[in-house]
Amino acid sequence: MAIISRGFSGRRGAGDAKLPPGQYITTDFPVLSAGPTPHVPFDQWEFAIDDGAHVLNRCNWKSFRDLPAERFTTDIHCVTRWSKLGTSWEGVSLDTMLADLNSDARYSMVHSYGGYTTNVPLEDLKNRRAWVAFRFDGQDLAPEHGGPARLLVPHLYFWKSAKWVQGMTLMPQNKPGFWEANGYHIYGDPWREQRYSGE
Repeated sequence: MAIISRGFSGRRGAGDAKLPPGQYITTDFPVLSAGPTPHVPFDQWEFAIDDGAHVLNRCNWKSFRDLPAERFTTDIHCVTRWSKLGTSWEGVSLDTMLADLNSDARYSMVHSYGGYTTNVPLEDLKNRRAWVAFRFDGQDLAPEHGGPARLLVPHLYFWKSAKWVQGMTLMPQNKPGFWEANGYHIYGDPWREQRYSGE
């Protein structure tokens, strides 16, 4: 995939105590993508969880939307240094989607329509720390922001919140996804400035 989006720059304000180091506040919602925007019709969307050999759980759009949803407000932090504070979302907790699955896996590889992947430790997807989000700021999630549904893992840099999410593979060992294989940090904690490999 060709990299087609550019980063952003800006300045931190005096009252930016809630910001991770190196970040600045934006009131916009910049669009950054590693390729063209997929447009996935609701009747073709699905989310599947597998262990690399067998599908453990699969839902279509209707069964996904029948799951209990939560509304929540959180800050998001992009590796390109912008932060957007107090964003409002609605989505299904990964706790709900992973419930009753029997696996000793400690890691996941999240897959997106369009071929994007990102790795996330399973413990970072549990305990109300991650959602599959379908609404932003009271509106259906627009395709350029990952609609119809995206992963949202707000305590990590925003590239971990995969847009156009399609499913995840549970893994016993950690493996890099797309950006991680191209120089980004394997974990991506904004409070520790884990932007690039080796940091």
